Amino acid sequence: MIIAQRLALGVLTLIVVSMVIFGAVSMLPGDFAEAILGQGATPQAVAAIRRDLGLDEPAILRYFSWLGDTLRGDLGVSYAQMNFQSNMGGGDNLRTVASQIAPRFANTMFLAGVTACIAVPFAVGLGILAALFRNSAFDKAANVSTLSSISSPEFFLAYILILFLAVLNPVLPSLSNIYEGMTLSERLEKTLLPALTLTLVVTAHMMRMTRAAIINLLASPYIEMARLKGVSPMRVIVRHALPNALAPIINVVALNLAYLITGVVVVEVVFVYPGIGQLFVDSVKNRDIPVVQACCLIFAAAYILLNLTADILSILSNPRLRHPK
Repeated sequence: MIIAQRLALGVLTLIVVSMVIFGAVSMLPGDFAEAILGQGATPQAVAAIRRDLGLDEPAILRYFSWLGDTLRGDLGVSYAQMNFQSNMGGGDNLRTVASQIAPRFANTMFLAGVTACIAVPFAVGLGILAALFRNSAFDKAANVSTLSSISSPEFFLAYILILFLAVLNPVLPSLSNIYEGMTLSERLEKTLLPALTLTLVVTAHMMRMTRAAIINLLASPYIEMARLKGVSPMRVIVRHALPNALAPIINVVALNLAYLITGVVVVEVVFVYPGIGQLFVDSVKNRDIPVVQACCLIFAAAYILLNLTADILSILSNPRLRHPK
Protein backbone atom coordinates (compact mmCIF):
# COMPACT_ATOMS: atom_id res chain seq x y z
CA MET A 1 0.00 0.00 0.00
CA ILE A 2 2.80 2.42 0.94
CA ILE A 3 4.73 1.56 -2.24
CA ALA A 4 1.61 2.14 -4.37
CA GLN A 5 1.16 5.55 -2.71
CA ARG A 6 4.80 6.43 -3.45
CA LEU A 7 4.38 5.42 -7.11
CA ALA A 8 1.18 7.46 -7.46
CA LEU A 9 2.92 10.44 -5.86
CA GLY A 10 5.81 10.03 -8.31
CA VAL A 11 3.45 10.08 -11.32
CA LEU A 12 1.66 13.15 -9.96
CA THR A 13 4.99 14.89 -9.35
CA LEU A 14 6.12 14.17 -12.90
CA ILE A 15 2.90 15.68 -14.31
CA VAL A 16 3.35 18.82 -12.20
CA VAL A 17 6.99 19.04 -13.27
CA SER A 18 5.96 18.71 -16.93
CA MET A 19 3.72 21.77 -16.47
CA VAL A 20 6.62 23.70 -14.93
CA ILE A 21 8.94 22.64 -17.75
CA PHE A 22 6.50 23.68 -20.46
CA GLY A 23 5.86 27.03 -18.78
CA ALA A 24 9.55 27.73 -18.18
CA VAL A 25 10.55 26.83 -21.75
CA SER A 26 7.73 29.00 -23.11
CA MET A 27 9.12 31.95 -21.16
CA LEU A 28 12.65 31.60 -22.57
CA PRO A 29 13.79 34.95 -23.98
CA GLY A 30 13.91 35.17 -27.74
CA ASP A 31 11.91 33.42 -30.41
CA PHE A 32 12.91 30.45 -32.56
CA ALA A 33 11.34 31.91 -35.69
CA GLU A 34 13.30 35.14 -35.27
CA ALA A 35 16.49 33.24 -34.41
CA ILE A 36 16.31 31.03 -37.51
CA LEU A 37 15.46 33.89 -39.91
CA GLY A 38 17.86 36.46 -38.48
CA GLN A 39 17.44 40.12 -37.69
CA GLY A 40 16.24 40.98 -41.19
CA ALA A 41 13.20 38.70 -40.98
CA THR A 42 9.89 40.23 -41.98
CA PRO A 43 6.90 39.97 -39.63
CA GLN A 44 5.06 37.93 -42.28
CA ALA A 45 7.86 35.32 -42.45
CA VAL A 46 8.08 35.08 -38.66
CA ALA A 47 4.30 34.69 -38.41
CA ALA A 48 4.33 31.97 -41.09
CA ILE A 49 6.92 29.89 -39.24
CA ARG A 50 5.12 30.35 -35.93
CA ARG A 51 1.88 29.22 -37.58
CA ASP A 52 3.53 26.16 -39.16
CA LEU A 53 5.05 25.16 -35.81
CA GLY A 54 1.83 25.80 -33.90
CA LEU A 55 3.46 28.47 -31.74
CA ASP A 56 0.54 30.82 -32.36
CA GLU A 57 -1.89 28.51 -30.55
CA PRO A 58 -2.86 29.08 -26.89
CA ALA A 59 -0.33 27.72 -24.40
CA ILE A 60 -2.83 25.34 -22.77
CA LEU A 61 -3.57 23.65 -26.12
CA ARG A 62 0.12 23.36 -26.94
CA TYR A 63 0.81 21.82 -23.51
CA PHE A 64 -1.85 19.11 -23.78
CA SER A 65 -0.81 18.39 -27.37
CA TRP A 66 2.81 17.98 -26.26
CA LEU A 67 1.85 15.88 -23.23
CA GLY A 68 -0.38 13.61 -25.31
CA ASP A 69 2.34 13.07 -27.93
CA THR A 70 4.91 12.40 -25.20
CA LEU A 71 2.70 9.78 -23.54
CA ARG A 72 2.51 8.04 -26.94
CA GLY A 73 6.31 8.12 -27.20
CA ASP A 74 6.41 10.90 -29.80
CA LEU A 75 8.76 13.67 -28.67
CA GLY A 76 8.31 15.60 -31.89
CA VAL A 77 10.77 16.84 -34.51
CA SER A 78 13.76 19.02 -33.78
CA TYR A 79 13.20 22.57 -35.05
CA ALA A 80 16.89 22.86 -35.89
CA GLN A 81 16.57 19.97 -38.35
CA MET A 82 13.68 21.47 -40.31
CA ASN A 83 14.15 23.01 -43.73
CA PHE A 84 12.30 26.30 -43.48
CA GLN A 85 13.58 27.53 -46.78
CA SER A 86 11.50 24.95 -48.64
CA ASN A 87 8.25 25.31 -46.71
CA MET A 88 9.54 22.94 -44.05
CA GLY A 89 9.65 20.06 -46.46
CA GLY A 90 12.71 18.41 -44.99
CA GLY A 91 11.47 14.96 -45.93
CA ASP A 92 13.93 12.27 -44.93
CA ASN A 93 16.33 14.91 -43.60
CA LEU A 94 14.03 15.58 -40.63
CA ARG A 95 15.32 14.06 -37.41
CA THR A 96 13.00 13.29 -34.55
CA VAL A 97 13.86 14.46 -31.08
CA ALA A 98 14.02 10.85 -29.90
CA SER A 99 16.63 9.95 -32.53
CA GLN A 100 18.76 12.89 -31.39
CA ILE A 101 18.42 12.18 -27.69
CA ALA A 102 18.87 8.39 -27.75
CA PRO A 103 22.66 8.26 -28.47
CA ARG A 104 23.31 11.27 -26.22
CA PHE A 105 21.35 9.72 -23.35
CA ALA A 106 23.27 6.46 -23.80
CA ASN A 107 26.54 8.42 -23.52
CA THR A 108 25.34 10.16 -20.34
CA MET A 109 24.27 6.83 -18.83
CA PHE A 110 27.70 5.40 -19.68
CA LEU A 111 29.39 8.35 -17.93
CA ALA A 112 27.09 7.97 -14.91
CA GLY A 113 27.76 4.22 -14.80
CA VAL A 114 31.55 4.65 -14.89
CA THR A 115 31.32 7.31 -12.18
CA ALA A 116 29.09 5.11 -10.00
CA CYS A 117 31.51 2.18 -10.35
CA ILE A 118 34.31 4.43 -9.05
CA ALA A 119 32.45 6.63 -6.55
CA VAL A 120 30.21 4.17 -4.67
CA PRO A 121 32.90 1.64 -3.57
CA PHE A 122 35.35 4.47 -2.90
CA ALA A 123 32.89 6.50 -0.80
CA VAL A 124 31.55 3.52 1.17
CA GLY A 125 35.08 2.22 1.81
CA LEU A 126 36.22 5.67 2.89
CA GLY A 127 33.20 5.96 5.20
CA ILE A 128 33.93 2.57 6.79
CA LEU A 129 37.58 3.48 7.41
CA ALA A 130 36.59 6.91 8.78
CA ALA A 131 34.18 5.20 11.22
CA LEU A 132 36.80 2.62 12.16
CA PHE A 133 39.42 5.30 12.89
CA ARG A 134 37.00 7.87 14.23
CA ASN A 135 38.54 11.22 15.32
CA SER A 136 41.95 10.13 14.03
CA ALA A 137 44.11 12.11 11.61
CA PHE A 138 42.81 9.95 8.77
CA ASP A 139 39.19 10.69 9.71
CA LYS A 140 39.83 14.43 9.86
CA ALA A 141 41.77 14.42 6.58
CA ALA A 142 39.01 12.45 4.82
CA ASN A 143 36.33 14.86 6.06
CA VAL A 144 38.29 17.98 5.11
CA SER A 145 39.20 16.69 1.63
CA THR A 146 35.68 15.51 0.76
CA LEU A 147 34.06 18.67 2.09
CA SER A 148 36.53 20.74 0.08
CA SER A 149 35.70 18.85 -3.10
CA ILE A 150 31.92 19.16 -2.65
CA SER A 151 32.27 22.87 -1.84
CA SER A 152 34.10 23.55 -5.10
CA PRO A 153 32.13 24.17 -8.33
CA GLU A 154 32.21 21.35 -10.84
CA PHE A 155 33.90 23.44 -13.52
CA PHE A 156 36.70 24.38 -11.05
CA LEU A 157 37.36 20.72 -10.20
CA ALA A 158 37.24 19.84 -13.89
CA TYR A 159 39.84 22.45 -14.84
CA ILE A 160 42.09 21.45 -11.92
CA LEU A 161 42.01 17.81 -13.09
CA ILE A 162 42.66 18.90 -16.68
CA LEU A 163 45.64 20.93 -15.50
CA PHE A 164 47.23 18.11 -13.51
CA LEU A 165 46.19 15.02 -15.53
CA ALA A 166 46.08 16.35 -19.09
CA VAL A 167 48.43 19.36 -19.29
CA LEU A 168 51.22 19.05 -16.72
CA ASN A 169 51.08 15.25 -16.73
CA PRO A 170 49.44 14.11 -19.99
CA VAL A 171 47.95 10.90 -18.63
CA LEU A 172 44.38 11.37 -19.83
CA PRO A 173 42.83 13.31 -22.75
CA SER A 174 41.32 16.69 -21.85
CA LEU A 175 38.47 16.37 -24.38
CA SER A 176 35.98 13.50 -24.31
CA ASN A 177 35.26 13.23 -28.02
CA ILE A 178 33.21 10.04 -27.94
CA TYR A 179 32.04 8.69 -31.29
CA GLU A 180 30.34 5.57 -32.60
CA GLY A 181 32.56 2.58 -33.24
CA MET A 182 35.03 3.19 -30.40
CA THR A 183 36.26 0.22 -28.40
CA LEU A 184 35.36 -0.05 -24.73
CA SER A 185 38.90 0.77 -23.63
CA GLU A 186 38.93 3.91 -25.78
CA ARG A 187 35.57 5.03 -24.40
CA LEU A 188 36.78 4.45 -20.84
CA GLU A 189 39.93 6.47 -21.49
CA LYS A 190 37.94 9.40 -22.90
CA THR A 191 35.36 9.18 -20.10
CA LEU A 192 37.70 8.79 -17.14
CA LEU A 193 38.49 12.48 -16.56
CA PRO A 194 34.83 13.66 -16.41
CA ALA A 195 34.05 10.58 -14.31
CA LEU A 196 36.77 11.53 -11.82
CA THR A 197 35.35 15.06 -11.66
CA LEU A 198 31.88 13.76 -10.83
CA THR A 199 33.39 11.31 -8.32
CA LEU A 200 34.92 14.21 -6.38
CA VAL A 201 31.52 15.93 -6.35
CA VAL A 202 29.41 13.02 -5.06
CA THR A 203 31.86 11.22 -2.76
CA ALA A 204 31.39 13.51 0.26
CA HIS A 205 27.65 12.84 0.73
CA MET A 206 27.99 9.07 0.48
CA MET A 207 31.13 8.92 2.64
CA ARG A 208 29.71 11.06 5.44
CA MET A 209 26.37 9.20 5.47
CA THR A 210 28.19 5.84 5.65
CA ARG A 211 30.38 7.11 8.48
CA ALA A 212 27.47 8.60 10.44
CA ALA A 213 25.26 5.52 10.02
CA ILE A 214 27.99 3.13 11.18
CA ILE A 215 29.06 5.29 14.13
CA ASN A 216 25.41 5.50 15.23
CA LEU A 217 25.17 1.70 15.24
CA LEU A 218 28.48 1.12 17.04
CA ALA A 219 26.80 2.09 20.34
CA SER A 220 24.18 -0.68 19.96
CA PRO A 221 24.13 -3.53 22.51
CA TYR A 222 24.70 -6.26 19.91
CA ILE A 223 27.82 -4.44 18.69
CA GLU A 224 29.11 -4.26 22.28
CA MET A 225 28.43 -7.99 22.63
CA ALA A 226 30.39 -8.73 19.46
CA ARG A 227 33.31 -6.69 20.79
CA LEU A 228 33.22 -8.50 24.13
CA LYS A 229 33.45 -11.79 22.24
CA GLY A 230 36.74 -10.60 20.74
CA VAL A 231 35.54 -9.89 17.19
CA SER A 232 37.97 -7.60 15.35
CA PRO A 233 36.86 -3.97 14.81
CA MET A 234 36.79 -4.31 11.00
CA ARG A 235 34.71 -7.49 11.20
CA VAL A 236 32.32 -5.80 13.64
CA ILE A 237 31.72 -2.99 11.15
CA VAL A 238 31.55 -5.06 7.96
CA ARG A 239 29.60 -8.07 9.27
CA HIS A 240 27.38 -6.52 11.95
CA ALA A 241 27.09 -2.73 11.59
CA LEU A 242 27.14 -2.25 7.81
CA PRO A 243 24.15 -4.53 6.95
CA ASN A 244 21.97 -2.61 9.41
CA ALA A 245 23.16 0.73 8.04
CA LEU A 246 22.23 -0.09 4.44
CA ALA A 247 18.90 1.79 4.40
CA PRO A 248 20.33 5.33 4.80
CA ILE A 249 23.36 4.45 2.68
CA ILE A 250 21.17 3.15 -0.18
CA ASN A 251 19.09 6.31 0.06
CA VAL A 252 22.02 8.68 -0.28
CA VAL A 253 23.60 6.54 -3.03
CA ALA A 254 20.37 6.67 -5.05
CA LEU A 255 20.14 10.44 -4.60
CA ASN A 256 23.71 10.88 -5.81
CA LEU A 257 23.08 8.58 -8.78
CA ALA A 258 20.17 10.87 -9.65
CA TYR A 259 22.61 13.77 -9.59
CA LEU A 260 24.97 11.88 -11.91
CA ILE A 261 22.25 11.83 -14.57
CA THR A 262 20.67 15.24 -14.00
CA GLY A 263 23.65 17.30 -12.85
CA VAL A 264 26.17 16.48 -15.57
CA VAL A 265 25.47 19.55 -17.70
CA VAL A 266 28.46 21.62 -16.54
CA VAL A 267 30.87 18.68 -16.65
CA GLU A 268 29.76 17.64 -20.14
CA VAL A 269 30.16 21.20 -21.41
CA VAL A 270 33.67 21.53 -19.94
CA PHE A 271 34.89 18.27 -21.45
CA VAL A 272 32.78 18.63 -24.64
CA TYR A 273 31.28 15.26 -23.79
CA PRO A 274 28.50 14.33 -26.27
CA GLY A 275 25.85 13.60 -23.68
CA ILE A 276 22.35 14.84 -23.06
CA GLY A 277 23.65 17.76 -20.98
CA GLN A 278 25.68 19.10 -23.90
CA LEU A 279 22.68 18.61 -26.21
CA PHE A 280 20.51 20.51 -23.74
CA VAL A 281 22.87 23.51 -23.69
CA ASP A 282 23.12 23.57 -27.50
CA SER A 283 19.34 23.34 -27.84
CA VAL A 284 18.75 26.23 -25.41
CA LYS A 285 21.21 28.30 -27.43
CA ASN A 286 19.35 27.48 -30.66
CA ARG A 287 15.87 27.86 -29.09
CA ASP A 288 15.11 24.30 -30.18
CA ILE A 289 12.00 24.02 -27.99
CA PRO A 290 11.08 20.31 -28.54
CA VAL A 291 14.61 19.15 -27.67
CA VAL A 292 14.82 21.43 -24.61
CA GLN A 293 11.47 20.17 -23.31
CA ALA A 294 12.40 16.54 -23.92
CA CYS A 295 15.78 16.92 -22.16
CA CYS A 296 14.17 18.60 -19.15
CA LEU A 297 11.49 15.91 -18.95
CA ILE A 298 14.10 13.15 -19.10
CA PHE A 299 16.13 14.82 -16.35
CA ALA A 300 13.01 15.16 -14.19
CA ALA A 301 11.85 11.57 -14.85
CA ALA A 302 15.30 10.16 -14.02
CA TYR A 303 15.51 12.16 -10.80
CA ILE A 304 11.99 11.22 -9.68
CA LEU A 305 12.51 7.54 -10.61
CA LEU A 306 15.75 7.26 -8.64
CA ASN A 307 14.21 9.05 -5.67
CA LEU A 308 11.30 6.62 -5.79
CA THR A 309 13.76 3.72 -5.99
CA ALA A 310 15.57 5.01 -2.90
CA ASP A 311 12.25 5.45 -1.10
CA ILE A 312 11.02 1.96 -1.99
CA LEU A 313 14.34 0.31 -1.05
CA SER A 314 14.24 2.10 2.30
CA ILE A 315 10.72 0.78 2.90
CA LEU A 316 11.66 -2.79 1.91
CA SER A 317 14.75 -2.76 4.13
CA ASN A 318 12.90 -1.46 7.21
CA PRO A 319 10.28 -3.80 8.76
CA ARG A 320 8.75 -0.89 10.71
CA LEU A 321 7.94 0.86 7.43
CA ARG A 322 6.72 -2.34 5.74
CA HIS A 323 4.30 -3.10 8.58
CA PRO A 324 3.25 0.22 10.12
CA LYS A 325 0.95 0.01 13.13
